[in-house]
Amino acid sequence: MPKQLLFTRFLNLHFAAQVDALLRAFHIQPAHPTAPITNALAMELLIFCVLLLYFILIRLTLNIEKPKTIQHFAELTHEFVVEQSEPIIGHEFGRFTSYLTALLLFILGCNLLGLVPGFESPTASYVVPLGCALVTFVYYHFHGIRANGFGYVKQFLGPVWWLYPLMFPIEVISHLARVMSLSVRLYANMFAGDMVTLAFFSLIPVGVPLLFLGLHFGVALIQGYVFMILTIVYLSLAVAHEH
Repeated sequence: MPKQLLFTRFLNLHFAAQVDALLRAFHIQPAHPTAPITNALAMELLIFCVLLLYFILIRLTLNIEKPKTIQHFAELTHEFVVEQSEPIIGHEFGRFTSYLTALLLFILGCNLLGLVPGFESPTASYVVPLGCALVTFVYYHFHGIRANGFGYVKQFLGPVWWLYPLMFPIEVISHLARVMSLSVRLYANMFAGDMVTLAFFSLIPVGVPLLFLGLHFGVALIQGYVFMILTIVYLSLAVAHEH
Protein backbone atom coordinates (compact mmCIF):
# COMPACT_ATOMS: atom_id res chain seq x y z
CA MET A 1 0.00 0.00 0.00
CA PRO A 2 1.56 3.35 -1.02
CA LYS A 3 1.94 6.09 1.56
CA GLN A 4 -1.10 8.37 1.47
CA LEU A 5 -1.38 12.00 2.41
CA LEU A 6 -4.29 13.03 4.61
CA PHE A 7 -6.29 14.47 1.71
CA THR A 8 -5.58 11.40 -0.43
CA ARG A 9 -6.77 9.14 2.38
CA PHE A 10 -9.96 11.19 2.63
CA LEU A 11 -10.67 10.82 -1.09
CA ASN A 12 -9.97 7.09 -1.09
CA LEU A 13 -12.17 6.61 1.95
CA HIS A 14 -15.16 8.22 0.24
CA PHE A 15 -14.61 7.64 -3.48
CA ALA A 16 -12.49 4.48 -3.88
CA ALA A 17 -15.45 2.35 -4.95
CA GLN A 18 -16.54 4.80 -7.65
CA VAL A 19 -12.98 5.17 -8.99
CA ASP A 20 -12.54 1.37 -9.05
CA ALA A 21 -15.78 1.00 -11.00
CA LEU A 22 -14.67 3.67 -13.50
CA LEU A 23 -11.29 2.03 -14.03
CA ARG A 24 -12.82 -1.40 -14.52
CA ALA A 25 -15.23 0.07 -17.07
CA PHE A 26 -12.12 0.81 -19.16
CA HIS A 27 -10.73 -2.69 -18.38
CA ILE A 28 -8.09 -1.28 -16.02
CA GLN A 29 -7.38 -3.28 -12.89
CA PRO A 30 -6.33 -0.94 -10.05
CA ALA A 31 -3.13 -2.01 -8.30
CA HIS A 32 -4.61 -1.04 -4.92
CA PRO A 33 -8.42 -1.32 -5.04
CA THR A 34 -8.78 0.24 -1.59
CA ALA A 35 -6.62 3.22 -2.60
CA PRO A 36 -6.90 3.81 -6.36
CA ILE A 37 -6.44 7.58 -5.97
CA THR A 38 -2.75 8.47 -5.82
CA ASN A 39 -1.22 11.43 -4.01
CA ALA A 40 -0.49 13.12 -7.35
CA LEU A 41 -4.10 12.81 -8.51
CA ALA A 42 -5.41 14.00 -5.16
CA MET A 43 -3.15 17.06 -5.24
CA GLU A 44 -4.22 17.81 -8.83
CA LEU A 45 -7.87 17.64 -7.82
CA LEU A 46 -7.19 19.95 -4.90
CA ILE A 47 -5.54 22.56 -7.15
CA PHE A 48 -8.37 22.18 -9.67
CA CYS A 49 -10.98 22.84 -6.97
CA VAL A 50 -9.04 25.82 -5.62
CA LEU A 51 -8.74 27.35 -9.10
CA LEU A 52 -12.39 26.68 -9.86
CA LEU A 53 -13.38 28.45 -6.64
CA TYR A 54 -10.95 31.27 -7.49
CA PHE A 55 -12.51 31.86 -10.93
CA ILE A 56 -16.05 31.68 -9.51
CA LEU A 57 -15.19 34.25 -6.83
CA ILE A 58 -13.71 36.56 -9.45
CA ARG A 59 -16.85 36.31 -11.54
CA LEU A 60 -19.17 36.89 -8.58
CA THR A 61 -17.22 39.84 -7.15
CA LEU A 62 -16.39 41.51 -10.47
CA ASN A 63 -16.76 45.26 -10.02
CA ILE A 64 -15.37 47.92 -12.33
CA GLU A 65 -15.82 50.82 -9.91
CA LYS A 66 -14.59 49.13 -6.70
CA PRO A 67 -12.40 46.16 -7.60
CA LYS A 68 -11.36 43.91 -4.73
CA THR A 69 -7.96 42.36 -4.05
CA ILE A 70 -8.80 39.12 -5.84
CA GLN A 71 -9.83 41.10 -8.93
CA HIS A 72 -6.59 43.07 -8.86
CA PHE A 73 -4.64 39.82 -8.75
CA ALA A 74 -6.67 38.42 -11.67
CA GLU A 75 -6.06 41.57 -13.70
CA LEU A 76 -2.33 41.45 -13.00
CA THR A 77 -2.21 37.80 -14.06
CA HIS A 78 -4.14 38.59 -17.24
CA GLU A 79 -1.86 41.50 -18.08
CA PHE A 80 1.22 39.38 -17.48
CA VAL A 81 0.00 36.63 -19.82
CA VAL A 82 -0.96 39.20 -22.47
CA GLU A 83 2.44 40.94 -22.24
CA GLN A 84 4.18 37.60 -22.79
CA SER A 85 1.95 36.25 -25.56
CA GLU A 86 1.12 39.28 -27.73
CA PRO A 87 4.68 40.02 -28.97
CA ILE A 88 5.23 36.33 -29.84
CA ILE A 89 1.87 35.22 -31.23
CA GLY A 90 0.69 38.49 -32.73
CA HIS A 91 -2.83 39.82 -33.15
CA GLU A 92 -4.44 36.40 -32.56
CA PHE A 93 -3.07 36.16 -29.02
CA GLY A 94 -6.45 36.86 -27.39
CA ARG A 95 -7.82 33.51 -28.51
CA PHE A 96 -5.29 31.70 -26.32
CA THR A 97 -5.22 33.93 -23.22
CA SER A 98 -7.70 31.86 -21.21
CA TYR A 99 -5.83 28.60 -21.82
CA LEU A 100 -2.43 30.13 -21.09
CA THR A 101 -3.71 31.74 -17.88
CA ALA A 102 -5.29 28.50 -16.66
CA LEU A 103 -2.16 26.54 -17.57
CA LEU A 104 0.13 28.98 -15.76
CA LEU A 105 -1.98 29.07 -12.60
CA PHE A 106 -2.45 25.30 -12.55
CA ILE A 107 1.27 24.56 -12.88
CA LEU A 108 2.21 27.26 -10.36
CA GLY A 109 -0.35 25.91 -7.91
CA CYS A 110 0.94 22.36 -8.34
CA ASN A 111 4.55 23.49 -7.98
CA LEU A 112 3.96 25.58 -4.88
CA LEU A 113 1.73 23.06 -3.11
CA GLY A 114 4.80 21.15 -2.00
CA LEU A 115 5.75 24.07 0.25
CA VAL A 116 2.62 23.50 2.36
CA PRO A 117 3.13 21.00 5.21
CA GLY A 118 1.15 17.81 4.67
CA PHE A 119 0.98 18.21 0.88
CA GLU A 120 3.15 17.36 -2.12
CA SER A 121 3.87 18.95 -5.48
CA PRO A 122 1.98 16.80 -7.99
CA THR A 123 4.37 18.02 -10.69
CA ALA A 124 7.08 16.04 -8.86
CA SER A 125 5.28 12.94 -10.22
CA TYR A 126 6.06 12.35 -13.90
CA VAL A 127 2.44 11.68 -14.90
CA VAL A 128 1.30 15.25 -14.12
CA PRO A 129 3.86 17.14 -16.26
CA LEU A 130 3.31 14.55 -18.99
CA GLY A 131 -0.44 15.19 -18.88
CA CYS A 132 0.08 18.96 -19.13
CA ALA A 133 2.50 18.47 -22.03
CA LEU A 134 0.11 16.17 -23.91
CA VAL A 135 -2.80 18.58 -23.50
CA THR A 136 -0.61 21.42 -24.77
CA PHE A 137 0.56 19.25 -27.69
CA VAL A 138 -3.03 18.54 -28.76
CA TYR A 139 -4.06 22.18 -28.14
CA TYR A 140 -1.47 23.86 -30.35
CA HIS A 141 -1.89 21.32 -33.16
CA PHE A 142 -5.66 21.83 -33.06
CA HIS A 143 -5.25 25.57 -33.45
CA GLY A 144 -2.60 25.09 -36.11
CA ILE A 145 -5.09 23.09 -38.18
CA ARG A 146 -7.86 25.59 -37.39
CA ALA A 147 -5.73 28.51 -38.56
CA ASN A 148 -4.17 26.91 -41.66
CA GLY A 149 -6.46 24.05 -42.61
CA PHE A 150 -4.78 21.35 -44.70
CA GLY A 151 -1.95 23.80 -45.33
CA TYR A 152 -0.77 23.13 -41.77
CA VAL A 153 1.02 20.04 -43.07
CA LYS A 154 3.40 22.33 -44.98
CA GLN A 155 5.09 23.13 -41.67
CA PHE A 156 6.22 19.51 -41.57
CA LEU A 157 7.59 19.42 -45.13
CA GLY A 158 10.09 22.25 -45.43
CA PRO A 159 10.63 24.64 -48.36
CA VAL A 160 12.11 22.19 -50.89
CA TRP A 161 9.77 19.59 -52.38
CA TRP A 162 12.38 16.91 -52.97
CA LEU A 163 13.29 16.96 -49.27
CA TYR A 164 9.70 16.27 -48.17
CA PRO A 165 10.32 12.53 -47.47
CA LEU A 166 13.25 13.46 -45.24
CA MET A 167 11.81 16.52 -43.52
CA PHE A 168 8.43 15.03 -42.60
CA PRO A 169 9.69 12.32 -40.18
CA ILE A 170 12.24 14.74 -38.74
CA GLU A 171 9.53 17.31 -38.02
CA VAL A 172 7.23 14.67 -36.51
CA ILE A 173 10.01 13.52 -34.19
CA SER A 174 10.82 17.13 -33.24
CA HIS A 175 7.19 17.77 -32.29
CA LEU A 176 7.05 14.59 -30.21
CA ALA A 177 10.29 15.68 -28.55
CA ARG A 178 8.48 18.82 -27.41
CA VAL A 179 6.26 16.66 -25.22
CA MET A 180 9.31 15.05 -23.65
CA SER A 181 11.04 18.41 -23.25
CA LEU A 182 8.07 20.05 -21.53
CA SER A 183 7.36 17.13 -19.20
CA VAL A 184 10.93 16.11 -18.29
CA ARG A 185 12.06 19.68 -17.56
CA LEU A 186 9.16 20.34 -15.20
CA TYR A 187 9.24 16.92 -13.55
CA ALA A 188 13.01 16.82 -13.04
CA ASN A 189 13.22 20.27 -11.49
CA MET A 190 10.29 19.78 -9.13
CA PHE A 191 11.31 16.27 -8.12
CA ALA A 192 14.88 17.40 -7.43
CA GLY A 193 13.63 20.41 -5.46
CA ASP A 194 11.41 18.23 -3.28
CA MET A 195 14.18 15.70 -2.64
CA VAL A 196 16.78 18.34 -1.72
CA THR A 197 14.36 20.10 0.63
CA LEU A 198 13.36 16.84 2.34
CA ALA A 199 16.99 15.77 2.68
CA PHE A 200 18.05 18.97 4.41
CA PHE A 201 14.97 18.98 6.64
CA SER A 202 15.92 15.51 7.86
CA LEU A 203 19.58 16.44 8.39
CA ILE A 204 19.33 20.02 9.70
CA PRO A 205 15.71 20.76 10.64
CA VAL A 206 16.32 24.38 11.69
CA GLY A 207 17.55 27.35 9.67
CA VAL A 208 19.29 25.90 6.61
CA PRO A 209 16.17 24.27 5.07
CA LEU A 210 14.60 27.72 4.79
CA LEU A 211 17.17 28.56 2.13
CA PHE A 212 16.11 25.53 0.11
CA LEU A 213 12.46 26.38 0.59
CA GLY A 214 13.23 29.77 -0.94
CA LEU A 215 15.08 28.04 -3.77
CA HIS A 216 12.15 25.67 -4.26
CA PHE A 217 9.81 28.66 -4.43
CA GLY A 218 11.97 30.31 -7.09
CA VAL A 219 12.24 27.12 -9.14
CA ALA A 220 8.46 26.65 -8.93
CA LEU A 221 7.86 30.13 -10.37
CA ILE A 222 10.49 29.79 -13.08
CA GLN A 223 9.26 26.37 -14.24
CA GLY A 224 5.68 27.58 -14.47
CA TYR A 225 6.84 30.56 -16.51
CA VAL A 226 9.04 28.45 -18.80
CA PHE A 227 6.21 25.99 -19.47
CA MET A 228 3.90 28.86 -20.43
CA ILE A 229 6.50 30.60 -22.63
CA LEU A 230 7.27 27.40 -24.54
CA THR A 231 3.54 26.86 -25.05
CA ILE A 232 3.27 30.40 -26.44
CA VAL A 233 6.16 29.74 -28.83
CA TYR A 234 4.63 26.47 -30.04
CA LEU A 235 1.28 28.21 -30.57
CA SER A 236 2.89 31.05 -32.51
CA LEU A 237 4.60 28.56 -34.83
CA ALA A 238 1.43 26.51 -35.27
CA VAL A 239 -0.87 29.41 -36.21
CA ALA A 240 1.68 31.23 -38.38
CA HIS A 241 0.51 31.65 -41.97
CA GLU A 242 2.69 31.00 -44.98
CA HIS A 243 3.48 34.14 -46.98
